[in-house]
Amino acid sequence: MPTSPSVASAPASPSPSRVTRDRRTDLTVVLVALALAVWVTSGLWIDPNGRAITVNSSDQALFEWLLAFGGHALTHGDNPLFTYLINVPDGVNLAVNTSITVYAAVFAPLTYLIGPSATFLVILTLNLAATAVAWYWLLSRHLVRSPLAAAIGGLFIGFSPGMVSHANAHLNWTAGWLVPLLVWRLFALRRPGHWLRDGAILGVLVAVAFSIAAEGLFFTALALGLFVAVWALHPANRAEARAVLPSFLRGLAVTAVVAGVLLAYPLWLHFAGPQRFHGTGFDAVIHSEDIAAYAAYPRRSLAGEAGFGTSLAPNPTEENSFFGLPLLVLVVGCFVLLWRGGDARRRATLWALGIVAVVFTALSFGPVAKVDGRRTDLPMPFDLLGHLPVVNAALPARFALVVTPVIGLLLAYAVDQLRRRPLSRPAAVAWTVSFAVALVPLFPTPLLTSEREPIPRFITSGAWRDHVSPGGVLTPAPLALDVYPDGQRWQAYALANRQGEFAIPSGFFLGPGGPDDRGRIGPVPRPFGALLDQAARTGLPPIVTQGTREEVQADLEHWRIETVVLADEVHGAKWPVDEEAIRRTLVLLFGEPERVEDVWVWRVRR
Repeated sequence: MPTSPSVASAPASPSPSRVTRDRRTDLTVVLVALALAVWVTSGLWIDPNGRAITVNSSDQALFEWLLAFGGHALTHGDNPLFTYLINVPDGVNLAVNTSITVYAAVFAPLTYLIGPSATFLVILTLNLAATAVAWYWLLSRHLVRSPLAAAIGGLFIGFSPGMVSHANAHLNWTAGWLVPLLVWRLFALRRPGHWLRDGAILGVLVAVAFSIAAEGLFFTALALGLFVAVWALHPANRAEARAVLPSFLRGLAVTAVVAGVLLAYPLWLHFAGPQRFHGTGFDAVIHSEDIAAYAAYPRRSLAGEAGFGTSLAPNPTEENSFFGLPLLVLVVGCFVLLWRGGDARRRATLWALGIVAVVFTALSFGPVAKVDGRRTDLPMPFDLLGHLPVVNAALPARFALVVTPVIGLLLAYAVDQLRRRPLSRPAAVAWTVSFAVALVPLFPTPLLTSEREPIPRFITSGAWRDHVSPGGVLTPAPLALDVYPDGQRWQAYALANRQGEFAIPSGFFLGPGGPDDRGRIGPVPRPFGALLDQAARTGLPPIVTQGTREEVQADLEHWRIETVVLADEVHGAKWPVDEEAIRRTLVLLFGEPERVEDVWVWRVRR
């Protein structure tokens, strides 16, 4: 954000004692952030390879697969953004999925060393800690003088309800450390004479952000664009805005060129490549923020543990607001305090922050407003914008995530002002109690985790190589999907342990085939997969006729399946799986299986 007058007047050369004190504060904040990150993810640290996030084990399996595949593609010279190892024979366009390519490349040595599951946990933990530390750094170095103010703002943003909610396996959305870096480098473009270097740095950062969290980059760009426009048009800033505009625009042009060159192929894949789609296929009304959710408490918090949590979010990974009523009241109080005590430039910044918060709050309500779970007839701004390209691929509820940094900034600004101005004892006590009442109930609690089914010895021992040709197609039963992630977990293990490649039909990914040419999770269902899914869910083998066998045979030939494998324990991400019903279904289709290690194997005859 633009530098406030108070920060601009800070001494250029702080005393050695001040430097030492600041370094100690920095170290303290880093340690606190790391401790909180480990606390939130502690359930996984008990056994990184044997436990999964209870409410979102499917996304965890997907990101583990992306880490393993990305490292494999890097070391084998394969395309990291398109693969035929899943969804045989059509393949998957990873550019329109959350491919986390930079993470996969940077952490490839760690993935090969400790495995994709443990690497996933390391990245998730570092994401949370780094987000808090990055915001603290931006605040303490550029926006406020008080280290306490910067620490409160940074730690709140890093461990906000939305961030903790997305810690349920979302490596993309928890990479919130990218946002303060983008803010920092964007406003660095104001410096005269450095537009070429600053623009190039921002362009590289944009490319990195796109490869880790493209949706988050889109939201950040929208928010910053709106903030800059409102800030620059304010009468207090028009003169400065006109003065820095040439350098700013030149820097943005360089950013566009650098980012465009680095992202030329990914963007082509995204908008014109094979297996692309338009829109995600998710219901925008369901995946929108309930108006009451802003005053509610999240489940993974002290208030939630005390029974004040709600089920207003579409699922536990999308509690994007959930600030609680006391925090909303406190934020209004902070805004009034800052407005009354600020000069024209400070009020311009507050005005721009307020506009951003109001606009993104309104967008988060989706096309139709909901209040406490009940839909209203009140149309919302997203109804007008939701059909636009790119916007139609965004989940409206996630617009609420932009409000979190605004609240963090207001909290930091308010503490900074309170620390610099003498207060009466009653006033100091009142503000301290207000902050405690607002923030303590939001203190995060650990993510829910549970044991997950182990990867079979058939895979870990490499025995699978005797039952499928190199690069051939092996399928788990049921077929790999978001609700049955075993196939990609097996494949991730084989890739990370350099056992070789086997392909699988289906998989957990976003691809074409949804209604109105929109996207869908996984491929369009085929009879073989539907039969196994029915048996897994209901525990009842289907009636198998000659027509059924012919349909299944056509599916096997379409997918080029050589081997069907059923583990003794199948992981169901949403419901328990009846392994016996699946085995009986496969016996009806293919006859008695072969027992290999700890799995049942059916060799498919062409």
